[in-house]
Amino acid sequence: MITVEKIITLPDTYPLERLGRLDQLLFFDIETTGFSGDYSRLYLIGCTCFQGGGWRLVQWFADRPDAEPELLTAFFHFLSSFTTLVHFNGDGFDIPYLLKRCRACGLPYDFSGMTSIDIYKKIRPYRARLSLDSMKQKSIERFLGIHREDRFSGGELIEVYHAYLENREDRLYDLLMLHNREDLEGMPLILPILCYPDFFEGSFALSGQTVRRDAAPSGDRPCLDLTLAGGCALPVPIAWDGPFCGQTYHAHASGNELTLSLPLYEGTLKYFYDDYQNYYYLPCEDRAVHKSVGAFVEKSARKKATPQTCYVPRASLYLPQPFPLWEPAFRETYKSKITYAEYAPGLLEAPGALDAYLRSILE
Repeated sequence: MITVEKIITLPDTYPLERLGRLDQLLFFDIETTGFSGDYSRLYLIGCTCFQGGGWRLVQWFADRPDAEPELLTAFFHFLSSFTTLVHFNGDGFDIPYLLKRCRACGLPYDFSGMTSIDIYKKIRPYRARLSLDSMKQKSIERFLGIHREDRFSGGELIEVYHAYLENREDRLYDLLMLHNREDLEGMPLILPILCYPDFFEGSFALSGQTVRRDAAPSGDRPCLDLTLAGGCALPVPIAWDGPFCGQTYHAHASGNELTLSLPLYEGTLKYFYDDYQNYYYLPCEDRAVHKSVGAFVEKSARKKATPQTCYVPRASLYLPQPFPLWEPAFRETYKSKITYAEYAPGLLEAPGALDAYLRSILE
């Protein structure tokens, strides 16, 4: 086994206290001869951590086919000094693979007591919104404008490792170590990508709202433009269109500001009463009235209300809502799934209303 240790310099790109105590964070990545822990073996483990006031890189390399147990023992011994693992798709591949190889080698190690932070899993729900061409680490690096010298994937280097075991060429060894080292150095560098879940899953403060009736994303419908301040700044601006209540909304996020253009409904909608048995429907007026009032209306001008006719119409400007967040909730028909709230500037200023409404849009 070959052990490499060196001090490296990494820029301060993300508030690591959001992940945990700095001295308890361990970034790691592995290289293997295949994708199955049952039929392949481990040949390289690398870690980065912050110790002694700087970043430290440690790599364990299997320079012999039988060195795998040494790598595992060295890694898990080193791991015991930390509480939080940070990785890219480690929950899906690296951690299950290491556990299988421990069992295959008869070693008792596991990850009990460790907190696992998987960058891949945190970002995956936002792939479309970020327009990522794939979920590979290099794709995220390109999104963030990070340059890499390494041109090989882990799968492509499997044959390089087999060739190294045969001829021990330094050139091949350097290729293998470079790929792992750049994955490790790239992992802290891609941490700003976590600003996106931090931003969208955090709270927002409303800083402006304007009703616009010019050409909006909703077509000929009026539009509500919201300007919101988030809790952190995004490294790269993004824009997207999304479906909402049968219409399309437009969004743009830059820095710590989010702007949303939401389609409004302008016209007549209906509020339906639940206890229709207590109402009459007045066809001439196209509305329902309580029986205590309808009793004074001529019988020829009234009917017993049904669930479909027990309503009062109202012409106004409405904000669509995916569930009755605000009452009274208006609908186009009795069976309409989409409901609407009568829009007023103070509607979104009620305690908790803005946050709940944004969650319904962004999620």
